[in-house]
Amino acid sequence: MEDRRFPMARAEDRPFDPAPELTRRAEEDPVSRVKLWDGGTPWLITRYEDVRTVLADPRVSVDATCPAFPHTNAVSKARDTTMKTLMQMDAPEHTVQRRLLSPEFTIEKMAALRPRIQRIVDDLIDGMLDGPQPVDLVAAFALPVPTQVICELLGVPYADRGFFQGVAHTLVMDEPDPGKAVAASEDLNGYLEQLVVRKNAEPGEDLLSTLAVEQFRTGAMNPREIATLGQLLLVAGHDTTASMIALGTAVLLANPDQLDLVRDGDPARVAGAVEELLRYLSITHTEARRVAREDLEIGGRLVRAGEGIVAVKSTANRDPAAFPDPDSVDVRREARHHVAFGHGRHVCLGAPLARVELQVVYGTLFRRIPTLKSAIPLEELKFDENAVFYTVRELPVTW
Repeated sequence: MEDRRFPMARAEDRPFDPAPELTRRAEEDPVSRVKLWDGGTPWLITRYEDVRTVLADPRVSVDATCPAFPHTNAVSKARDTTMKTLMQMDAPEHTVQRRLLSPEFTIEKMAALRPRIQRIVDDLIDGMLDGPQPVDLVAAFALPVPTQVICELLGVPYADRGFFQGVAHTLVMDEPDPGKAVAASEDLNGYLEQLVVRKNAEPGEDLLSTLAVEQFRTGAMNPREIATLGQLLLVAGHDTTASMIALGTAVLLANPDQLDLVRDGDPARVAGAVEELLRYLSITHTEARRVAREDLEIGGRLVRAGEGIVAVKSTANRDPAAFPDPDSVDVRREARHHVAFGHGRHVCLGAPLARVELQVVYGTLFRRIPTLKSAIPLEELKFDENAVFYTVRELPVTW
């Protein structure tokens, strides 16, 4: 086995593509071993059908406390073994908590938020148009849109965004001090616990209020448990979508023929563009990590009980067997069968919300600012690879 550590670096001249070594594995050795920071050697699963199979197999666990679970760094290990969330739960525990939240994230409920999301997007664009140029689209638009949305949905004061965005940054980055990440997570949990208690006393029209009244007040859950749920939703609910807004915009600016197809804001075309960009980018840099609970065969290889698995969504979404000409971005493609949101019982709970947010963003930004362009050559953009979610650090734009 080659000494190739996961996660792997992307090519500087192809920042939107999976790491070249991952692509090589998908083509030549689709089920193979890979080395981690701590010496672990989980299985790397790279092709579309195999990834879907792994993610849907009940013999595969997300329990991060299993000895061979493939943590990607010391922060990942400290975070995921000290704070158990929906993402680290197997059935039946996962089933119970997911059933609790699923009614709040239905397609219908998320569609009902579209007018409010539209107002948030329009207000932020108004602010950019009234301000100086160039402007960093990440700070002025990509980050504020999902942050405002998730704050309103959960009932978290937007004025406190500096605090929880700082915590989120610590939790998703490869920090040298794992204790710092754990302490930041505890700080955020303490903040959310106090918020749950206040909402129990004075409930509003938000998700934390609903959980406070229906779960805390009835004795079904305590504030700590609700806060842990809230932390997952708050951190994942803004960081992922912010990355997709920034990266998706950069991709469209780099592909003006595709941008032309999106610019008129046609709802069907924009919805298709969202799915294609999700497929093309697959922003979860640390991929989907699991551990086998029983022996199973994947792609003709025997994976034994207790061995770690890394299911690579980025290469699965570039598999030519599932997506012809996969390395080209084509917003007219039927791409909804991608695995950017995962697959199986752990498919992303917030996918309906993310889709609506991205549809509003891509359907509005280029229509309202038709001459939007990058203020620097796209090859000069800086990207974050030492994070859970791959993103561009800044995106200076003008018009």
